[in-house]
Amino acid sequence: MTSLTERPAALLVAVSRPWFWPVSWVPAYLGTVLAGHAWLPDRVDAGRALVALLVLGPLVWGAVLAQNDLHDLRSDRANPRKATAPLVTGAVSAGRLRRWYWALAGAAVGAAFFVGPLFVPGVAGVLLLGWAYSVPPLRLKTRPGWDVAVNALVVGLVSPAAGWAITRSPWDFPWQVGVIGVLFAAALYVPTTVTDLAADTGAGDTTFAVRFGARFAYRLGLVLWGSALAVSLLFAVLDVVIPRSTLGPQLVMAPVLFAAYAALTRRPTIPRMAVVSVLFGIPTAGFAAAYIG
Repeated sequence: MTSLTERPAALLVAVSRPWFWPVSWVPAYLGTVLAGHAWLPDRVDAGRALVALLVLGPLVWGAVLAQNDLHDLRSDRANPRKATAPLVTGAVSAGRLRRWYWALAGAAVGAAFFVGPLFVPGVAGVLLLGWAYSVPPLRLKTRPGWDVAVNALVVGLVSPAAGWAITRSPWDFPWQVGVIGVLFAAALYVPTTVTDLAADTGAGDTTFAVRFGARFAYRLGLVLWGSALAVSLLFAVLDVVIPRSTLGPQLVMAPVLFAAYAALTRRPTIPRMAVVSVLFGIPTAGFAAAYIG
């Protein structure tokens, strides 16, 4: 009898790593809230919003991660965290993974047309950045600084702007939200380069942590995280995009968030980074509520 993990559908889901989907879903949802001043889009936009979730979740992540797996095989084989990856175990061949990449990328761009014409170049741009991140000769993953910039840009700016673009023109997206988002996203990404430091070093992949070391990565993460918290407070003081009513709660939460980040990223692991993300979600929800109100 064929086991669940041998079925193509299950393998495809495993390649797309469902736990990554919220990384783009949450900021995209925030962008939708900002655009509509409501928790949910209008009924007339609901269908396009659901398709956007499909695009920003399994389709885009499936394509980007399939491409990444193909070119990270050497380091993944030495990484205990990737021991069950379908390509590492041999459950999926490189040829099948390439076919899945093209099918997922094509489906993502095709579905983006249903969301809206301005949604298409955004999706294509993310797929292009995913290609540049993983594939030689660019392979930005191994160009320290560029690896951080690509992930921070996609998660912190492109994702919320994509959510905004479901119902409003992307040119009207508030740049202040993008600044804060990029700073937070960069702060969350930098420690992840430390989690794979040994495997990347062994494979010869010069990531940010390999080039600059775990200590510098930790310090830069603190600077980025602290800067994001400070910029958010500044915009609240100015009552620009961030409602002034959030100033009091932010003054309470900012030291808590900074201390939690400092403690949890000193020796970063994926579960610890997940805790940081959940803690960050608390003031983010408060901001959304104040913005709607």
